[in-house]
Amino acid sequence: MTLLERIERHLKDNHISATRFGRRAVGDPRFVLDLRMGRRPRRRTIERLNAYLNMLSDQLEAKANA
Repeated sequence: MTLLERIERHLKDNHISATRFGRRAVGDPRFVLDLRMGRRPRRRTIERLNAYLNMLSDQLEAKANA
């Protein structure tokens, strides 16, 4: 699964806008829109996004197990 596919799945599953996600994840409200248009993020940005998505996944899992 590509990074954009992972983000899109998160947006759909959690009913969050692309703008809100971009602002929260990397401080850029246009980030997801730019990715959709072909933007290629830097390695450090990809690492930040993966860490952010993993943190959200862990939080959701913890809620489900509580």
